[in-house]
Amino acid sequence: MRTSLWRHKGVIPYTLALFLNAFTDLGHKIIIQNTVFKIYDGHDQIALTSILNALILLPFVLLLTPAGYVSQRFSKARVMQYGALFAVLITLGITLAYYQGWFWCAFALTFVLGAQSALYSPAKYGYITDLVRTDRISGLNGVVQSVTTVAILSGIMVYTLLFETTLVTAYNTESDILRQIAPLGWLLVAGSVLEYLLTLRLPHTYAVDKKPFDLKSYIRGFYFRKNWEILRTNKNIYEAIILLALFWSISQVILATFGAYAKSTLHEENTIVVQGLMALAAFGIILGSYLASYISKYYLHYGLIPLGSIVLTITLFLLPLSESLLSIGIVFFCFGIGGALMIVSLNALIQSRANKDELGFILAGNNWIQNIVMIVFLTLTTFVAIQGYDSIPLFWAMFTVSLLMSLWLIVRHADYLLWLVFEKTLALRYEIVPIGLHNIPADGSVLLLGNHISWIDWILVQIGVERRIGYMMERAIYEKRFIRPIMKLGGVIPVSSTAAKDAFKSAKIRLQQDKIIAIFPEGSISHDGEIGKLYPGFQIIAQGSKGVIVPFYIDGIYGSIFSRAKKRHVPMSNLLRRRIRIIYGEPISMDSDAKTVYDAITQLKESNVSK
Repeated sequence: MRTSLWRHKGVIPYTLALFLNAFTDLGHKIIIQNTVFKIYDGHDQIALTSILNALILLPFVLLLTPAGYVSQRFSKARVMQYGALFAVLITLGITLAYYQGWFWCAFALTFVLGAQSALYSPAKYGYITDLVRTDRISGLNGVVQSVTTVAILSGIMVYTLLFETTLVTAYNTESDILRQIAPLGWLLVAGSVLEYLLTLRLPHTYAVDKKPFDLKSYIRGFYFRKNWEILRTNKNIYEAIILLALFWSISQVILATFGAYAKSTLHEENTIVVQGLMALAAFGIILGSYLASYISKYYLHYGLIPLGSIVLTITLFLLPLSESLLSIGIVFFCFGIGGALMIVSLNALIQSRANKDELGFILAGNNWIQNIVMIVFLTLTTFVAIQGYDSIPLFWAMFTVSLLMSLWLIVRHADYLLWLVFEKTLALRYEIVPIGLHNIPADGSVLLLGNHISWIDWILVQIGVERRIGYMMERAIYEKRFIRPIMKLGGVIPVSSTAAKDAFKSAKIRLQQDKIIAIFPEGSISHDGEIGKLYPGFQIIAQGSKGVIVPFYIDGIYGSIFSRAKKRHVPMSNLLRRRIRIIYGEPISMDSDAKTVYDAITQLKESNVSK
C-alpha cells in the first residue's frame, strides 16, 4: 500500500509555504489592479493592466540563468528560505508605499516582487522531485496546483473584499485609494513572515552542480546558450514548455482584458463581482487538478493534454458570446478545468523526464520561455488597446490560438486521447484494476500473453500501461468500416489464416524495435470463461528477440455483455459496478513454449482470482 502524500516528510510545510507565497504575490497585484480598475477606463485600463502583468513576468526573462544556477547549485530548501526572507523586506517596502500614497512606486515594486519569484520558482518546483518518488510526482503536482490555485482564489477574494470594504471615503486619484487601503500592506508582510517560518521546517537537499558562477561567462551569454541547449535536447520537454507558455499567455490576455469587458458590456463596476467571476477559473483548476491526478494514478496520461486544450478552446469560443454573469461564470469555471488538465500533466512531464542534474536549469528555462511568450502577448494586447480596439477582438484572437494548439495536440497525441476516451467510457460501469504493473519493463521488447475473455480485452490490457501496446487482431474484424481507422491509429496488426506470415513478420519487427506486442494465444474468445488451448504461433514472433514474456490474466469480465457467456452472470458484489482485474505476472523467458506460458497464466488465475 502506498504511503499517503501527506505522510512524506516536508510535504505539509512545503505546500503551506507555496500557498502563502502565491497568496501574498497575488495580494499586491490585486490591490494595484483594482486601483487601476477604479481610476481608469477602456483602453487605458487594458494597457495598464497588461503592463502590470508584464512587470511580474519580465524578471523571469532577465534572471533565467541566475535562477537556474541558484536552484542547481544550492539546497533548494535553502533557496526557498532566503527567497521568503527577501519577500518580507519587499512587502515592508510595499506597505510603506501604500501609506505614503506612492502609486507608481508601488506599481514598480511589482517588478521587484517578480524578481523574488523568478529566483524562487525553479527551486520551488524542482523541490518536488526531492520530496517524493517518481511515481508520486503527478500526484504532488496535482496537490501543488490545487494549493496554488486555492491561494490565488483566496488572494483574489480576500484582498478584493478587503479592498472594497476599506475604501470607504471618496477618492479622486490613485494616491487617495492607496492611503485608504494601506493597512492591507501588513497582511502582505504577515504572509511573508509566516512563509519564511514554514520554509525553516523543510528537509534540506544538496546541490549537484558545485561549480562557481562565472560573471564573465554570464555576460558573454555562455550560460544562456547552455540553458538553451539543455532545453532543446529533449523534444518532449521542449514541447511541454511551449504548450505551457501558450496556455499562460492566453490566460494573461483574458485576465488583462476582462475587466474592461465587464465594465463596458456587463456594466459592472464592483471589483468583488469582476474578480469573483475570474476567480471561478480557480475553482475549475482545483477540480481539474484533482481529475488530472486521479486519471494519472498509474502513469502520466498524455491524453489529458489534448483533452484540456479542447475544453479551453470551447470556453474561449463561448466567452465573447456570453453576456450574463451566470454564463460567464460557467465559462471561467470550465476554462479552469481545461487549463488544469493541461498544466498538471505538462508540469509532471517536465519534472519526470528531466535529468536530475539539469532540472534546475530546465525549470528556469521553462519560466524564461513562458514569460517571454506572455510578455509578447501582453505587449500585443497593449498595442491593440492603444489602437482603440476593445476586448472582443482579443477574445477571438485567443480562441484562434487555442484552436490551432488543440488541432496540433489532437494529431500529436491522438492515440493517447483515444485510449483516454475508451478508458473513461468503460469506467462508467466497470472498476478496472491493473495489478502487478511493476512486472512490465519500462523499456525493451515485451510480449504480453494472456487469456481472451471478451471483446474489450485489448482495451483492458492497455489500461494502466504507459507504453503503447501493439495488438494482433483478426483481419475480418480489423477491416470493418468504423473500426479500421481506430485500429490503424492504435498500431494494430491484422492477421488472417491466408496472411499470417506477413503479420508475424510485422510483429517480430516491432519486438526487435523494443516495443510491446500483446497476443491472445487462445486464438478466440472463450465461451466458458476458462483458459483454452494456447497455440504456439507466438513462438515464431518471439524467436530471436531479446526481452521478456509477461503473462497476464483477466478476471471479472466473463458474464458481461462483452463476453461470450450463454447468459449474463453478475456476482452480487458487482451488481452496481463490476470489478475487473488485469493481473500481470513476473516476466519469463522469451524462449518459453506454449505449456510454460499456459502454466504461468493458470498460476495467476489460481493465486489471484476472486481475491
